Amino acid sequence: MASERRDSVVDVGEAPPIDPPLTVAPALRLGPPMPTDRLRGWLVTLSVSLLGAIVRFWNLGWPTDRGTPVFDEKYYVVQAWEMLRNGGYENNPGYEVVVHPPLGKYLIAIGEWLFGYDAIGWRFASALAGTICVFLVVWIGRRLTRSTLLGALAGVLLICDGVSHVQSRMGMLDIFGALFVVVAFGCLLVDRDQVRGRLATALHEGWVAESVFGPRLGFRWWRFAAGVSLGLMCAVKWNGLYYIAAFGLLTVIWDATSRRAAGVERPWVGALVRDVLPALWAIVGVAVLVYLGSWWAWFGSETGVDRHAVGNQVQAISWIPDALRSFLFYEGNVLHFHETLITGAQGIGTHPWESKPWTWPMGLRPMLYYIEQTPSPYAAGCGSSQCVSAQMLIGTPAMWWLALPMIGWSLWRAFARLDWRYTAVLVAYLADLLPWFVEIDRQMFFFYTTPMAPFLVLGLVLACGDILGRARAGAERRGTGLLVVASYVGLVVANFVWLWPVLNGVPISAAQWQAELWLPSWR
Repeated sequence: MASERRDSVVDVGEAPPIDPPLTVAPALRLGPPMPTDRLRGWLVTLSVSLLGAIVRFWNLGWPTDRGTPVFDEKYYVVQAWEMLRNGGYENNPGYEVVVHPPLGKYLIAIGEWLFGYDAIGWRFASALAGTICVFLVVWIGRRLTRSTLLGALAGVLLICDGVSHVQSRMGMLDIFGALFVVVAFGCLLVDRDQVRGRLATALHEGWVAESVFGPRLGFRWWRFAAGVSLGLMCAVKWNGLYYIAAFGLLTVIWDATSRRAAGVERPWVGALVRDVLPALWAIVGVAVLVYLGSWWAWFGSETGVDRHAVGNQVQAISWIPDALRSFLFYEGNVLHFHETLITGAQGIGTHPWESKPWTWPMGLRPMLYYIEQTPSPYAAGCGSSQCVSAQMLIGTPAMWWLALPMIGWSLWRAFARLDWRYTAVLVAYLADLLPWFVEIDRQMFFFYTTPMAPFLVLGLVLACGDILGRARAGAERRGTGLLVVASYVGLVVANFVWLWPVLNGVPISAAQWQAELWLPSWR
């Protein structure tokens, strides 16, 4: 047993063992400890996050459309400013694009309140959210791998991801959704460790087998926090519903496997009896309450969009309060909008930069947000007679083009090796991708993948941990693994640097602009 315990300890830069096999004593099956280098872990996390902040906030006010918002900023920036003026709600139903919940626009409005109605103001909150994502991915990567080095690599890769970078510099909603998903994922990871710690205590004190279902686990604050975060994501965009379903199922499965690892006689039935209802409350019930709470200003208004639909467009129902009935009517209109946003439909047509979800994992159809070409004075300054200033949403190919191998490797590790870490990352990644295949005719865009990017990074980092190998593998094996991983990270950084001009609208020559467009589908 002593040798097995030594093998479960993780050295610096080493991928941790997965849950030990069932032949190991239950106390050892409950998982390896966190690294002991806490001070170094915090210093590394903060250093990588500071680097992320510098990259995200650099020249944040550029580009603009002659001082006005770019692309879909034209919707959300204006709506946030309207909410700021009105005290938290929108009252312009004729605008016909009030089709997302208010939280993301509240966050944009905070920047506008602090810095004014300009590009810095309407992008500040996005850049801050993108920086916090870097911080969280370092922390999550370290907790998943029990390695400070691999956690740092996760942060560096996220900094160098083109999708996360551009969306962190736009007054749009998607980066906020990504932030709250990452927060929820991190909370569930801590909850899993806490549950296993409680079961280890029960095992040590001898009361884990008092029931064939295993012990009650008490109130779980981290799972409650995950429910709050998922509710906040739904208050940004409705696709948070998919994460509620995915993460709710994931946490119950973790509870069952934790009970099994602790030696509970009937772990799966125990999870159904002990954990399902509390999970439904924490993940679903709390999320619903948080979502409703995000509409506080609308409920308190007199002129919000459809606030008084009851008595006008819809009849009252005696047992449903008028405000709630009006709210349901409003939400029904929003649902109708999304259901009828069909490519080629009358009044909608085909958007030149729309794409379908099967192209998203490899980023085959990016998006052009902004472009100015000479002789326009806004594109001057490249040192050439022909200048182009363009901003494109491009997933860094050195990472995104490995998405399908990452998915394949994760599936093998999840099912053949029962590696829970790959399962968790894969569930989070696919929760954003797969639902879009249900309604394939709907108009879709590549920026919908923003919540996928952190989990692509985490999947790649887990694979890097496998390439590094364990410390006991020997100096030659470890040295070779470290060389491969370092070379790959260098390639990602170089790729990001190459794409920098088109990710940030930096004026470049027409020839360099053409060199940046690697695939025909990028044009």
